[in-house]
Amino acid sequence: MDQSLNELSNVIRQSAGFLSAMKAEISRIIVGQDHMIDCAIIALLTGGHILLEGVPGLAKTLLCNTVANVVDCQFHRIQFTPDLLPADLIGSLAYRQDNGSFYAKKGPVFANLVLADEINRAPAKVQSALLEAMQEKQVTIGDTTYPLPRPFLVVATQNPIDQEGTYPLPEAQVDRFMLKVTVDYPSFEEEKKILQRMTSPQEISVNSITTASNIITAASNVEKIYIDERIQNYIVSIVYATRHPEQFGLPKVASCIARGASPRATISLANAAKAAAFMDLRAFVSPEDVQKLVVDVLQHRISLTYEAEADNLTSLDIIEAIMGKIEVP
Repeated sequence: MDQSLNELSNVIRQSAGFLSAMKAEISRIIVGQDHMIDCAIIALLTGGHILLEGVPGLAKTLLCNTVANVVDCQFHRIQFTPDLLPADLIGSLAYRQDNGSFYAKKGPVFANLVLADEINRAPAKVQSALLEAMQEKQVTIGDTTYPLPRPFLVVATQNPIDQEGTYPLPEAQVDRFMLKVTVDYPSFEEEKKILQRMTSPQEISVNSITTASNIITAASNVEKIYIDERIQNYIVSIVYATRHPEQFGLPKVASCIARGASPRATISLANAAKAAAFMDLRAFVSPEDVQKLVVDVLQHRISLTYEAEADNLTSLDIIEAIMGKIEVP
């Protein structure tokens, strides 16, 4: 096992060599927000999708555009509005006048990186069309099914403070997102750096660091990352505790949880931890990899009771209580 891990470590160091340059190039454009950048790269490496929640002006859209330029892949931005139709997203059959036939006119979802801007402003049927494409990695137009390009990443954004004219994502649909990242305001120094950079007459250009094929190769190596059985038990215990906290000595937490996380959360947490290890050029997952991403994987998958909301408790409080009880391997 040690020999195979050493061999895998060598492969990972070679395969992940571009990641530091990639992150540095993104950071030339995005000031601060290191965690958001890391999560975007993790989602790209695992084939997951990411939901960014934060007030306007925190570089959520800029992040997507920058990542697409750095990876040199196709990028489409879709502004979700109440009058959007599923055909506006996935495409439709168009009539060809010259020979009287129909052909598939593909929609903006056919891209490597798709930004679903303000996803909660579109009605449920449009949200469902996007989430189906996210899950199946394919789209059916007419009688023909078309595979979506690889890699395929959806980054959705939503504004938590503006609720008028919105259609909140149902819990079952939010679960399709591997990660939900809460984007906060920059620090004083970071905001000063933003001011200096954005008011400078010198325009900062983005250089292409890698290609889509390199991302696909890296993703195949992420799958090979070793997870020890003790780490597997740690991951399963964390997720299982969201359903049965009383079994882990948390009877008060049990009354706060209406529904815990599904096995999809277990898989997402394991895959995200693998990608975090890959970014650190390691061939194995550590407990720190799990702890780093547990909030982003679980916060949108825990439904709280009315009692918890009345006590001003959040899913973050629940996760913190659970993490304090689960023994670290």
